[in-house]
Amino acid sequence: MANEDRQYELILFGSTGYTGKLTAEHIAKYLPTDLKWAVAGRNHQKLSAVVDSIKSLNADRIPPEIEVAELNSSDLNALAKKTKLLISTVGPYHLYGTPVVEACAKNGTHYVDCTGEVPWVYDIINKYHKTAQSTGAIMIPQCGIESVPADVLSYVLVSHIRKKLNCGVAECINTLQVLKSQASGGTLATILTLMDTYPLSHLAKSMKPHALSPTAPPSTVATPKSSLLSMLLGVRSIPDLGVLTDSPQGSADASIVHRSWGLLDSGALYGTRFYFTEWMRARNMFTGILVHFAFVFGLMSLLFPPVRWALKKIVFQPGQGPDLDKARNDRIAYKAIAKAETNGKRAVATFEYPGSMYVLTGICIAEAAMVILRSDGEVPARKIGGGILTPATLGEPFAERLQKSGVKMDVKMLDQ
Repeated sequence: MANEDRQYELILFGSTGYTGKLTAEHIAKYLPTDLKWAVAGRNHQKLSAVVDSIKSLNADRIPPEIEVAELNSSDLNALAKKTKLLISTVGPYHLYGTPVVEACAKNGTHYVDCTGEVPWVYDIINKYHKTAQSTGAIMIPQCGIESVPADVLSYVLVSHIRKKLNCGVAECINTLQVLKSQASGGTLATILTLMDTYPLSHLAKSMKPHALSPTAPPSTVATPKSSLLSMLLGVRSIPDLGVLTDSPQGSADASIVHRSWGLLDSGALYGTRFYFTEWMRARNMFTGILVHFAFVFGLMSLLFPPVRWALKKIVFQPGQGPDLDKARNDRIAYKAIAKAETNGKRAVATFEYPGSMYVLTGICIAEAAMVILRSDGEVPARKIGGGILTPATLGEPFAERLQKSGVKMDVKMLDQ
């Protein structure tokens, strides 16, 4: 493994933000007490406040050190050289994340973040994947609510079908069954600024299902067909999944899942005919149609700069987010079905977290870091050796750590 002799095992960069604080709390409560770690950011006073706030969470833990770093190459290279792994929660990533990725890739520093910004991930793969491969840095973007549930569920389903039927998967359909949560200021700022930063041509190019995959899909891959009515109204009904409409995470998740497909044995593990889609469950057809058109017109309205300007004034600001006391009753749940490529048999898997999706994101990035740093299990990312990878390349050890942290997961074959 790269970077054995470093001052820290882990640095949390951006720990004064909304998601950063939640991640710091999870680390303080649940990660091993002998973990050598630090919090980092631009403001020493705010960092000290974070350290003070987490001291009472685990009396057995030595408080983290404080590292002050600006978003410039000198500070970031120095920061990356001090640690084996860096978690970044500094977003929007397309505005602030690139120099952090560059520093980690060049210095062989493992890296995890929680972006959902596919156009930016597309850019950093093209710029830094080969550099990270050469230095042995395992770098995993989109390791929060986007796109851990979809990516891990797909991996679990593929592994289960491989074990039970000794074949690949032809189609995997993931559904967002329950979403009870509010968006943070960072999430909203990301959505609004993406369209300020990237031309539509780049957004369209980078959001294609296989745009991030290192392996081109074979011509034999058959994309799922929808009826004309489903395409017009944005709804469909799928056995065992219910009435479905557009998922707000669908495109981001599909890009990462297909990258996992291409990274893991160049598509051979998942199956040469593998194809992933994601939808959101609706109460009924009428509700699904309303959600679809609200989604379409909402995205269209964001094309106009005055609309984006107005929204920036009224939503949560970066660093702010939903009140955690009110979010205790939040819940997010997914259900996915995979069809075997040889006999059409199906497996079903579920992923559920009873709580804030931002707490879940903190869990995901912290536990992913521990898999990279300390897991004794078989981690596919280590065999790959480095580069810009995906949550699924952390394999079974990651799924196990998520379950120990409160995520409810289950997988089984369906009766035909």
